[in-house]
Amino acid sequence: MAFTDKEVEKIKNEMDSFIEKRRPPENIRNQVDLFFKFDKQSIVIYEIRKRFQRDDMIDIPIAKATYVMKAKKWKIYWQRADLKWHLYKPKQEVTAIKEFIRVVDEDRHGCFWG
Repeated sequence: MAFTDKEVEKIKNEMDSFIEKRRPPENIRNQVDLFFKFDKQSIVIYEIRKRFQRDDMIDIPIAKATYVMKAKKWKIYWQRADLKWHLYKPKQEVTAIKEFIRVVDEDRHGCFWG
């Protein structure tokens, strides 16, 4: 089941605020920036940056939250070097998107931002 329009609006507002807070200075956003996308029941945060010694850009996934309707919880994932999503063991699930944002922002174990 997809998110309702009201849920999408709420999530979008929360995520927009977070992204705006974390974005790099305006003068370098043409080289590196942040954005997020909805992907079915998931929200994925990306860093977009110029490829090394090239002019095109690459999207690098940072974090993912997937809503599990039955449990009414968000599962938190991070992408390891194998380029697969893995549950974020220190905090595998949260009940609200704000909690997901807090976990990613704090990044106590250096899994999201390095």
